[in-house]
Amino acid sequence: MLTVESLIGFVAVIDTGSFSAAADRLGQTPSGVSRTISRLESQLGMTLMTRTTRRLDLTEEGAWLLIRARKILSDLEDTEQQLSARLAQPSGLIRVNAATPALNHLIAPLVADFLDAYPLVRLELTSGETVIDLIEERADLAIRIGPLADSTLHARKLGESRLRVLASPAYLASQGIPNNIDQLSAHRLLGFSAPASLNIWPLPQAGGAGLTVTPMITASSGETLRHLGIAGAGIVCLAEFLTQNDVAAGRLVPVLEAQTLPWAQPVWAVFYKQEAIAPRVAALVNFLAHRLAVDILEPGS
Repeated sequence: MLTVESLIGFVAVIDTGSFSAAADRLGQTPSGVSRTISRLESQLGMTLMTRTTRRLDLTEEGAWLLIRARKILSDLEDTEQQLSARLAQPSGLIRVNAATPALNHLIAPLVADFLDAYPLVRLELTSGETVIDLIEERADLAIRIGPLADSTLHARKLGESRLRVLASPAYLASQGIPNNIDQLSAHRLLGFSAPASLNIWPLPQAGGAGLTVTPMITASSGETLRHLGIAGAGIVCLAEFLTQNDVAAGRLVPVLEAQTLPWAQPVWAVFYKQEAIAPRVAALVNFLAHRLAVDILEPGS
């Protein structure tokens, strides 16, 4: 089997004109270079050069191999240079998976700036409301919100987003503003169909835990619940990254804010454990960590 080392040795002998000169170039001994050429000839079953005390002459087969060996080594050098360039300037496709709210409110606003900074990168954004297998779905990176349980994953915390209880001005005008936690039972509550932990609101109870609510309307996506809240369907509890623009614009207003506990959901960049994360993926994770901390999320503890 041909090896790169044997081809390098063969070309070095021809270029320098002797085994000793080739050995000096390669940092080897003349006998080591001679063994390399003999082994190459034995593997190929042919003589590549004739040797005398004064000169080396290529056989017809040796001349044929020399042309191809030079091309192979040139292609390898070019490949190495291109890989080095890719490390210096991230490039290629990044497949990102996230729930719809994370895509719409965390990723989408930053995509243009990221591509301006890394013009050789392409993005494929896929939404999904459930946890997916990154390998099976061919995702390079996932954005996850809340606690992580899968130990096979490597994750970097991008920040946290505080939970708030909210309703539209129109709903509160028609149904009244709850002044204490007990009054929530008289209102239409909006919540998640799964998991049940998302229907524990940051409102204090005697045991110290949050308030477990029974929603009148449930949905699988926080984006859907956001739209329901804006439309006046009821009171909802959502992360601030999803609703801060609505609060600023007056489409949603805080409810029971004085009683709300300072709970926050962590936001993670998740990828499978490996020796080295691809430069293009590392570039996106670092970009998100910086920009989300500046623009959208609170720093994680």
